[in-house]
Amino acid sequence: MSNTNSQRGLAPDLSPTPDSTTRTVLWWSRSGRDYSRDRIVRNTFRTLGWKIEDFRPSFSRTANLEAILRQVKRPDLVWVPCFRQQDVFAAQKWARERESPIVFDPLISAWDKQVFERQKFGENSYRARRLLKVESAMLRQSDIVVADTQAHAQLFCDVHKVNAENLVVIPVSAEEELFTEQEHQLNSSRPRLLFYGSFIGLQGPQHIAQAAREVPEADWTFIGSGPRLDECVRIAGDVKHMSFLPRVNYNDLPQQIGKADILLGIFGDSAKAGRVIPNKVYQSLACGRPVVTRHSSAYPAQIRKQPAIESGLSFADFASPGSIENIVRSLLKGGASEWHQQGRAARKTYASQFSNARVAESLIALLHRLTLSHSSPA
Repeated sequence: MSNTNSQRGLAPDLSPTPDSTTRTVLWWSRSGRDYSRDRIVRNTFRTLGWKIEDFRPSFSRTANLEAILRQVKRPDLVWVPCFRQQDVFAAQKWARERESPIVFDPLISAWDKQVFERQKFGENSYRARRLLKVESAMLRQSDIVVADTQAHAQLFCDVHKVNAENLVVIPVSAEEELFTEQEHQLNSSRPRLLFYGSFIGLQGPQHIAQAAREVPEADWTFIGSGPRLDECVRIAGDVKHMSFLPRVNYNDLPQQIGKADILLGIFGDSAKAGRVIPNKVYQSLACGRPVVTRHSSAYPAQIRKQPAIESGLSFADFASPGSIENIVRSLLKGGASEWHQQGRAARKTYASQFSNARVAESLIALLHRLTLSHSSPA
């Protein structure tokens, strides 16, 4: 579930052979939604010299027939992007008939999300068992399944019974043209902490709010909206050191991160929360800010073993305001010089483990596994 280059920490060769025939990836997705994960992968394909052809069918179930009617040309690779479980079966059928390899990058397990996160139906219900069976089949019938973390890859192996040889881990990373290293601002005597997100249970923002209420010597800013926002506002009450701002434009997030000294990740107690590294953590590390987040096997073991001063990451107990409070107080005691040192370490952690270069390295390994060298087409 990991590739050799990643283990060695080698930088990938991103230069396509100048005289090579351009390979084509068919991006098969009915959804018009635009996710940073997909933008990063698409940009990486282009950097490697690939051409991207988009196929957006009118209907997911009959998309293979639509592709025939529209005379979609056989690509070198079919890619079904994140959250598009509904598109996979038709894409697989079309790809198999043309002997094109197919890759599915689900990002999540729909079964896990519906049963355990949304609790839409019980684990042992007919609908849950049916969803598990269907999703497992679609994953196993893909040539490669992409996972964002080793923890998610393990779920695909253990629960969905995907062969480990058919799994490749590609980190979500951050959009580096936007999330660049931010200078530390020294014009405030009060430390500034920031959480931004969609205020869902997985993020556990209520635990952050409870911790924040107990640490009045710092200013805590919460940005965004969602199901748990009202609860967080109620917890804050009328205290002056906690403020809530509406959702900001995506392009303005780096500036908001740059204003903060310490960033907060996620603290939910669900199994899924322990398998993901959220966008906000990648983005904050890329901007060079220390992050406090929950313990999770999603992070490489090397990082989990390092002290925060070396990794830029502090790990708290999940669903534990007291643990968050203790870590924050320890950071505040260290002072600005320690935060800045951890910020530099955070940037190094991002560069070595989660950068776009690491995405390219993992994608190259995936292509080689399918005998689709990025620089030497057959």
